[in-house]
Amino acid sequence: MLQRTLPHARIPELPNPYFGKVRDCYDLENNQRLLVTTDRLSAFDQILAVIPWKGQVLTQLARYWFEKTADIAPNHVISYPDPNVVLGRKLTILPVEIVVRGYLAGTTSTSILTQYRNGLRDMYGHRLSDGLKDNQALPEAIITPTSKAFDGGHDEPLNAEEIVKTGLLAKSQWDEVSEKALALFARGQKMAAERGLILVDTKYEFGTDEGGNILLADEIHTPDSSRYWITEGYDNAFRNGTRPPSFDKDVIRSWVVERCDPYKDKIPDIPLEMIEKTSRVYIDAYEAITGQTFVPDTGGATPLDRIRENLKSFFAV
Repeated sequence: MLQRTLPHARIPELPNPYFGKVRDCYDLENNQRLLVTTDRLSAFDQILAVIPWKGQVLTQLARYWFEKTADIAPNHVISYPDPNVVLGRKLTILPVEIVVRGYLAGTTSTSILTQYRNGLRDMYGHRLSDGLKDNQALPEAIITPTSKAFDGGHDEPLNAEEIVKTGLLAKSQWDEVSEKALALFARGQKMAAERGLILVDTKYEFGTDEGGNILLADEIHTPDSSRYWITEGYDNAFRNGTRPPSFDKDVIRSWVVERCDPYKDKIPDIPLEMIEKTSRVYIDAYEAITGQTFVPDTGGATPLDRIRENLKSFFAV
């Protein structure tokens, strides 16, 4: 299993490459873009590990959610030429990442739990009351936007007033994306609850097409963009002050945080058993969220060979 990984999708025959933290992308003609989801796991603004099947899980799980939420927010997807690949509309990504949170949770420096523990009560344009406990449900879902760090830098907290005042988004754009984000989150929470899961928080990325229309981009409600807890174990964990059982990359993030300050220290090598466990978490997440059995695509000598074959029609002549 550990040999069937996709650490990168560098394909020289494809034009106009852009390599992100997790996705390797290629801009085509006619305002189209190929997005190849690799098995890289990113956290703390760096790559931590390569997780078998992760890219396929993310692509197929995002597909599930895109199809279930298209009535709320139109998205960038045109087709799926490979289990790890989306052919999408090329968008101009809005410079604000929309993070919606339903619980006082998180491990990163921009999470509301980290800031709350540090004594902050006013954050992202919201006022949180004193006396909240770790992982407690908020009275209502809130949006905690951050700047979109396109150059691999660190995202910074924002609020609605700053976003409009500085011109990052027009007021009409902010109103549209915030309304859609809250509606998407509500749909996600409802569907997750029906599957015995809690959608704790998530991030959305939006972009504009050549006509200025706002479309949902990237991914939606995957274990990379979202935090899921298992409903059955939440109450007991909350009472005991422990971390609820989860379906997200906090498995490795929490392991790292217990051993170092990931923003200052060298991160220890991730042990093989943690990589295997995380792969299983992604697969379990797919099956728990969708109710479908995950079927890994083992075509080709390697995942990259399979992807190259499936993308031949897009190769530059």
